[in-house]
Amino acid sequence: MLEARIYVTLKKSVLDPQGETVRSGLASLGFTTVQDCRVGKFLVLRLNEADAAAAKTKVDEMCRKLLANPVIEDYVFQIDEVRG
Repeated sequence: MLEARIYVTLKKSVLDPQGETVRSGLASLGFTTVQDCRVGKFLVLRLNEADAAAAKTKVDEMCRKLLANPVIEDYVFQIDEVRG
């Protein structure tokens, strides 16, 4: 069994009002060293797949078709074997 860990974030060119709200909130709590904050999504998928190359292809397709909006979001993922 394989596990895909997927990180989806807004592209740098897209404004992130939620990230700005978090940054501002942290500043008001005294955490003034935070210069920028980008809020995104983190997904973990367990795949009934033995072939890592095939899993990579499928996860990339999942991201392009549903999990991320390629117009405004970037995504990266890693695939690892799950034991147990």
